[in-house]
Amino acid sequence: MTFQQRYAIDAKHWAGAKANAPILAFLGLEASLETDLAAFGFLSDNAPHFKALKVYIEHRYYGKTIPFGSAKEAMKNASTLGYLNSAQALADYAAILLHIKEKYSATHSPIIVVGGSYGGMLAAWFRLKYPHIALGALASSAPLLYFEDTRPKFGYYYIITKVFKETNKRCYNTIRKSWEEIDRVASKPNGLLILSKKFKTCASPLSRSFDLKDFLDTVYAETVQYNDGVWVTNVCNAINANPPNRKIDILDRIFAGVVALTGSQSCYNTNYSVQVTNNDMAWRWQCCSEIVVPVGHDKQDTMYQTSPFNMTSYIEDCESSYGVSPRPHWITTYFGIQNVKLILQRFGSNIIFSNGLSDPYSVGGVLEDISDTVVAITTKNGSHCQDINLKSKGDPEWLVMQREKEIKVINSWISTYQNDLRDLNMI
Repeated sequence: MTFQQRYAIDAKHWAGAKANAPILAFLGLEASLETDLAAFGFLSDNAPHFKALKVYIEHRYYGKTIPFGSAKEAMKNASTLGYLNSAQALADYAAILLHIKEKYSATHSPIIVVGGSYGGMLAAWFRLKYPHIALGALASSAPLLYFEDTRPKFGYYYIITKVFKETNKRCYNTIRKSWEEIDRVASKPNGLLILSKKFKTCASPLSRSFDLKDFLDTVYAETVQYNDGVWVTNVCNAINANPPNRKIDILDRIFAGVVALTGSQSCYNTNYSVQVTNNDMAWRWQCCSEIVVPVGHDKQDTMYQTSPFNMTSYIEDCESSYGVSPRPHWITTYFGIQNVKLILQRFGSNIIFSNGLSDPYSVGGVLEDISDTVVAITTKNGSHCQDINLKSKGDPEWLVMQREKEIKVINSWISTYQNDLRDLNMI
């Protein structure tokens, strides 16, 4: 049985097969092809420089790359969802890239794979598993060490706490105190209705206070994860503001922060299960099968109430949803990254791990050079996948420099490769 897989290709800037001009390939993540094309500009920004062929490949089970004829059939149960995993996705990318090289007679055109977040992990893994296909990989914001066997000392919410605290101590303290205030109000006879009105929730009254707290948790997480330099400041300014002629309590302040980030809406959807997309369902399966990232609220994450990651309840939830147990150790077994320095120093090469240290997922990233060709490029203020987003005139100097470093490294890979071709009399 086969299925149709979408990919986009653009030869506008390509110098062609005869010149052995490179191919830049964006490895799709847990999103549709349209999202990848719109959100990530690294290929578009740099194809003219490299005179490269641009390729974007959609990940199986996302967007329109749906096996079994329909999303309903593909997402039906563990038997059909079982074909959705990172190893199969990498094999798809390998098959498509070889097909493209054959189609364009580009036998000696080097391929550089690029990805961000989960896609960044895929890019790094692809270089390790298919070194004969990809000359190198740019893995942006790839938390490939954020697994049970390689769990970082400080977690995701430590960075969110740190960024808010460093941005504005008063704002951080207001958020920290708000969780108990939500619990206090929720315990009243009409508490959930009071909270629903105060936060203009679409579901009214709230069925439980957890939904509101989970919604706020996501607001703060996205504020930091995708911070473009002003998001956190804007949210904190709204939380700290003192409107004239009106006395406001702590929860009014928190709601003002929500509005600052998401805009004024008739109501705010705090129940994420109401609007689950096919992409959401596919990603939930991946998280319940192999991408088991142990994110919790630990003691050092002081902006939050402590609630550490609980593997037992995680497994129970996944078994309840799909009838299968997660495999929390499979990723480290299959990709071999238990001791990343020792292993990648021996058999890894031509990988850039780029991270912004203000990205909460950077805690699970490779943040130090491992060898001359497995390098880490970090920035203090960078957010999630910021370096592979589209360039803009307002980009700060540190971001411009980060991208220039990446280009310089990739240039060196291609230059060395072209020299090797000459030495072997292949051109």
